Amino acid sequence: MKKSLIALGAALACASGAYAQSSVQVTGLMDMYAGSMRMAGDAGRSNVVGSGGMTTSWVGFKGSENLGGGLKANFQLTSFLRADTGEPGRFPGDTFFSRDANVGLSGGFGAITLGRGMSPNFLPTILFNPFGDSFTVSPLVLHANMPAPGMAPTTPADTGWSNQVTYTTPDFHGLQANVHYQFGEQAGSNSKSNVGLNVLYSAGPLALTGFYERANMTNPTPVVQDRKTDWMLGGTYDFQVAKTYLTYGQGKTDSTDLRGKTFTLGADVPVLSKAGSVKLALARTKQSGNGADLTRTTTSVGYDHFLSKRTDLYAVGMYDKVTDLSSGTSVLVGIRHRF
Repeated sequence: MKKSLIALGAALACASGAYAQSSVQVTGLMDMYAGSMRMAGDAGRSNVVGSGGMTTSWVGFKGSENLGGGLKANFQLTSFLRADTGEPGRFPGDTFFSRDANVGLSGGFGAITLGRGMSPNFLPTILFNPFGDSFTVSPLVLHANMPAPGMAPTTPADTGWSNQVTYTTPDFHGLQANVHYQFGEQAGSNSKSNVGLNVLYSAGPLALTGFYERANMTNPTPVVQDRKTDWMLGGTYDFQVAKTYLTYGQGKTDSTDLRGKTFTLGADVPVLSKAGSVKLALARTKQSGNGADLTRTTTSVGYDHFLSKRTDLYAVGMYDKVTDLSSGTSVLVGIRHRF
């Protein structure tokens, strides 16, 4: 009897140890806002309850397994959603797991990831502007991904790429790089691909970044398009009393020779014992070529207040202007919760 109990105890201990080597998390973020919105060129104003004022809402799973010797297996499976209506995706027709759907290995060599994940432009864009990954009020994100009438986006494909292999280097004293390659997977067009890389550096109050992309396909559904290239350089410096942001980038479409140049400035000023911050950002894009010389200027001013580490309230006002179009102003208030 004793031997049986000892054997059972040993088996349970081994099972517990094996289970402790792996972990799976349910994680996500809900962001909702109410606002009165009007972008440059809009015929009228829209009063809305919307999803994703500061961050696109999403939910999903991620996990890792310790394989020993410093080697880990990792996966992510996460979906964007529109919390105002309960619909999946960022927009109608968006693939269900358009945020992440990947698996890979990591260790002392860095990390290799296969599947859908971030494109090269994503981290440099969201980390180097005070409004982060807001597709609603961040001037830099709007100019890169959400073009005004008559203008092309600076970013050639999407913030996420499908069918890609990504290599992430180890962290070299604050310096890290990601190399991306997306396969075309289209009959008769296997030479089509998206390639790119980004570099991020952080040391004390200073952070620097840069990215480059060459894209032949849109995402998440791979569709052959004109080849586009874009790049951006950026930096931040934290003076404690304020964190400042600066970026400059260019995008080009080969067949039409459309060119866009985007310059941004920003600041994040902590207040109320750093429980809140005042955010200011300005982006200006000049587009030229193909008879479409236009300038877009977007300015946002906001306040973000954290009730806890996971929940914050925010309010933002935004002004948007494009050459020869009526200007637009938007105001909104919202709540964001992480889990």
